[in-house]
Amino acid sequence: MKMNLLCALSVFLLAIIPVYTDEGDVTLDEGVLVLTQANFDKVINSNDFVLVEFYAPWCGHCKALAPEYAKAAKALADKGSPIKLAKVDATEETSLAEKFEIKGYPTLKFYKKGNPSEYNGGRTSDDIVNWLEKKTGPPAKEVKSVKEAKAAIEENNVVVVGFFKDQASDNAKVFLEVADSFDDIPFIITSDEGVCKEYSTKCGDIVLFKKFDEGKVPFEGELNAQNLKKFLSVESLPLLVEFNHDSAQKIFGGDIKSHLLLFLGQGDEKTATIEEAARSVAKPFREQVLFVTIDTNEEEHQRILEFFGMKKEQAPAARLIKLEEDMSKYKPDTDDLTAETIKNFVQSFLDNKLKPHLLSQDLPDDWNKNDVYTLVASNFEKIVLDPTKDVLVEFYAPWCGHCKQLAPIYDKVGEHFKENDDVIIGKMDSTANELESIRVTSFPTIKLFAKGDNKVIEYNGPRTFEGLTKFVESGGAEGAHVEEPEEESEDDDSLKKDEL
Repeated sequence: MKMNLLCALSVFLLAIIPVYTDEGDVTLDEGVLVLTQANFDKVINSNDFVLVEFYAPWCGHCKALAPEYAKAAKALADKGSPIKLAKVDATEETSLAEKFEIKGYPTLKFYKKGNPSEYNGGRTSDDIVNWLEKKTGPPAKEVKSVKEAKAAIEENNVVVVGFFKDQASDNAKVFLEVADSFDDIPFIITSDEGVCKEYSTKCGDIVLFKKFDEGKVPFEGELNAQNLKKFLSVESLPLLVEFNHDSAQKIFGGDIKSHLLLFLGQGDEKTATIEEAARSVAKPFREQVLFVTIDTNEEEHQRILEFFGMKKEQAPAARLIKLEEDMSKYKPDTDDLTAETIKNFVQSFLDNKLKPHLLSQDLPDDWNKNDVYTLVASNFEKIVLDPTKDVLVEFYAPWCGHCKQLAPIYDKVGEHFKENDDVIIGKMDSTANELESIRVTSFPTIKLFAKGDNKVIEYNGPRTFEGLTKFVESGGAEGAHVEEPEEESEDDDSLKKDEL
């Protein structure tokens, strides 16, 4: 018993006593260097490669990243890598946060010989290690034996192998050029005949190995950088991609801009059946439409449901989106998601047989009883496009922090104009109502629809009673072109395409 208590006490003390490293007075937290204003420059300048995470202790994404970050630090240390992982509490080290213009958490910056660049890799330990090794080493790692090749393929979820007898050939150069452009996928190159024989390949072959779907896929067709990049972008993702923080960039930052979104509650008995149905029909569409699952049980995904005017109880359900300058959304005729209905829905979309799905609420009975009218899609044109009135409309989202701050001010504006028969003040929940002619990408958005020609003038002035009333009274002349500084907030009041 005493020995167990002593062991436990030792572990506890090791966790709280600073560990002094070769960097000097720098503590280690699970293998990650803890940086402050006092030691930051020394660590950065004394190491060729340092990845630094600027974090906030209260940030949920930072908490999720922490174990993966520590795991990556250990993996690099076990390899004897010169790459260091470090972190800065940006809420404490505010001068460092200001110096490096940290706007959100976590922000990761990679310092190569003291020069910073943005980290844009994934947030699993494997992603972090792969990204760093690609940034600090050759674009493709050379393997010279079957044992080395097997180890490299086994330790990665996705890996690309180029089999080239002559690594100075034109095709090998294309392979290496593409390898240099992918930070999140490891590349291997080999000239070893034993490796070629082991994997039944011939000189010049390129094969993508993955621990899902088919297991491995050979590149076919004319080898050039464009074709190989497209092949890898498509084949490196599963037929059915789970939406999460790590996959979001690959989904929305990829070349495929049409996405089938399947809203499924993990753990529901229908989910596995629908996933299998979707997977069974996805392959013929994979170069045109990305199949994505979204777990409706995840709290952080509730905002996505709100964006589509949906509730958790409506799952399972499907939507198709097309990412262009504006996002178009499409809804199937049925929520009975079988292989046949999913296939027909996607094919109809590709054949341009679908009309965009626009959300609309029911018109409440008391829509015009208050000083600020309630607008929905069905009464919008009749009220707002009345040529005899100036109509000010706030397009808002219920969850938007800035909209909540504006609400009492906007109500006061409505009260100010309630006796003016030439002016209407209205508001519309843009998460539940959509218009074909008006696209809203951030909240609140305020527009004046001028009487006469219904000219639409967007308000960009200060969100104050004085600013808004002057804007209306001037017919949109005052406040239309004044830029307001961005306000820092935990709420992100812009809903961008890549931040669903």
